[in-house]
Amino acid sequence: MSMLARSLVFLLLLPVLGWCALVLGYTIPGPPLAGKLLAGGAVVVGLLGFRVLGSFARGCALVAAIFAAVLLWYLSLEPPQEAHWQPDVARLPRATLVGDQLTIENVRDFDYRSETDYTPRWETRTYDLSKLDGVDMFFSHWSGPAIAHTIVSWSFSDGQHLAISIETRKVVGQEYSAVAGFFRQYPIYYVVADERDVVRLRTNYRGEHVWMYRVKPARPGAARAFLLDYLASVNALAERPAWYNALTDNCTTTIHQHARHLNPGANPFDWRLLANGYLPELLYEQGRLESSLPFDELERRSRIDARAKAADQDPDFSARIRAVETGN
Repeated sequence: MSMLARSLVFLLLLPVLGWCALVLGYTIPGPPLAGKLLAGGAVVVGLLGFRVLGSFARGCALVAAIFAAVLLWYLSLEPPQEAHWQPDVARLPRATLVGDQLTIENVRDFDYRSETDYTPRWETRTYDLSKLDGVDMFFSHWSGPAIAHTIVSWSFSDGQHLAISIETRKVVGQEYSAVAGFFRQYPIYYVVADERDVVRLRTNYRGEHVWMYRVKPARPGAARAFLLDYLASVNALAERPAWYNALTDNCTTTIHQHARHLNPGANPFDWRLLANGYLPELLYEQGRLESSLPFDELERRSRIDARAKAADQDPDFSARIRAVETGN
């Protein structure tokens, strides 16, 4: 093998060792220092192996062995179902459908005084799917214009709204890390909630900027099928937990997966699924949003921060954030 070929192979092996180090650093149980030492040791062994073993081929084989061992470890990690969960994700929702009558246990409707000071309130609610009349998407910007948290909400003609936010399930004392989110640190969790909980938390207590858009259904019955596909995952997670992944199974890519379940060929991947702050523009281009207005005007009218803060604890919170205004 030429020197150039060896150099290229070696450069390809560096990110492999980097991935192994990150996995070990984030997943080894015990004190953080133990994981970091093991991660560093794996990289050092992999790099020194080329010199110690005296053969480039043997060095590559050593790196491959390290990668295989770490991959097996990584794939063996199982998300917990029982743990000392933070109060806002302590209970798992579960849905039951009889005819058009949908009953959901553990719908979250917390009474907030601040982001961290609240009275937990979990309810069992019933929704009549024959009255399902629309789907809205909320985009809550918490890290610049390119990154947002997405929430889907189904509206009913009797005034009810059912919001579902795909998030991480964290134990008490655990903080979210975007990097850790790639390495099986959090189970995925569907927050099934009242909009006055999951939306108001972001506008009124976290100070995030939130936009709400009404989504046009792809076909008759699509809103119902979309909701039932969501709830199938909700029930599956109540039986068996699954991992959150910051790239493949996050608040937006999981929505895309649900959409593809209903129509596999109609929802191609687009870079705005990752830079999801720009996802409304994609939906607008696809004709899935109101098209009688230029997008800039639609975006301006869709921002709900001021309306949410004004509504605050009003029982008509959902109606008030949907009030048509020329300003905001």
